[in-house]
Amino acid sequence: MSAARRLSGVYVLELAGRDDAFAAHEARSRASDVTVVGAGLATARGVDGVADLAFTHRASDLVGTTDPDIESARALLSAAAIDREGSVAVRAVDVRTTTGVDTQRVERELGQTLVDRGFTVDLDDPDHELRALFAGPPGAGSVADDADEGDPVPEESGPAPDNGVPHPSDSADDADAAGDGLCALGWLAAESDRGFAARAPTDRPFFQPGSMDPMLARALVNVAGARPGATVVDPMCGTGGLLIEAGLVGARVVGCDAQRKMVRGTRLNLRDALGSDGEFSVARADARRSPLRDGAADAAVFDAPYGRQSKIEAGTLADLVGDALAEIRRIAPRAVLVADRSWADAAREAGWTVERVFERRVHRSLVRHIHVLE
Repeated sequence: MSAARRLSGVYVLELAGRDDAFAAHEARSRASDVTVVGAGLATARGVDGVADLAFTHRASDLVGTTDPDIESARALLSAAAIDREGSVAVRAVDVRTTTGVDTQRVERELGQTLVDRGFTVDLDDPDHELRALFAGPPGAGSVADDADEGDPVPEESGPAPDNGVPHPSDSADDADAAGDGLCALGWLAAESDRGFAARAPTDRPFFQPGSMDPMLARALVNVAGARPGATVVDPMCGTGGLLIEAGLVGARVVGCDAQRKMVRGTRLNLRDALGSDGEFSVARADARRSPLRDGAADAAVFDAPYGRQSKIEAGTLADLVGDALAEIRRIAPRAVLVADRSWADAAREAGWTVERVFERRVHRSLVRHIHVLE
């Protein structure tokens, strides 16, 4: 688990992946006033624990924003108050290649501006790194799919169904009108831990096909509320991928599964990932009849069986998911449900308020529906 660092003031976040609305929603688990301001960029306050975020690369202390051209960026930096000493380096980024700016020229000209103000440039080991982020307007280059997790990019996508649930594109608080885009300058303050590739499901002691990518799993547990001191439950834990990520950010984790081999396998995986310091317990139990007491957890997160892969011992998939949602509501005040279809109506029938639904296309025939429930 990485040490959390709380940042005050206003920060610019460099979002990972290509679904800015989902990335911003995850960032809200570690920051306040998160607002998408450009393609792949958001501003935020009170940032706490960037290292634990999956879909945020970096947080930088915001100097200011301006038009997405070199002259405007140079003017902004020339006028800005800089309360720093030591060596500097400038790193320029054309986010998703949405502006066409010459990043090498940006680095030269902004570097010269800093030299003119008395700083020395050290490209290898600077005391301070200035991020010059050029981005198109919100939504430019954004795709709601899981290609960033290693899945194939869809060739086509249809419109999202209208099921009466707030979707990212429907919410005005996820984007500011940015015209032709913007340039954001900021001093690098924190970076996320990008160790997801080292935790590939195939490298675990126990593996089953269809295991969720660790990057998405981390984002889901963050959205659910995993953090040090919290208790997170997965009532259909499978191989334990969600529990691993919750445990790595410091949560106590509890897993249940109806299959004995999954229980054994999850224990192996949790012991391997969390070590002797990890707080976890795993039991064989039916998600519809949990042995956990009322209010036992702070949050629940689970990946429901997918229709074509489902092997339901009794009743239908709808019965299983509906009953599990009702049982989880008894156990935790907040939940995140992932499925291959919308279970929004079933969630409401179980007494939940559907806060948000995100749809992330995996490939032509599979869309993940991420339900955020309170």
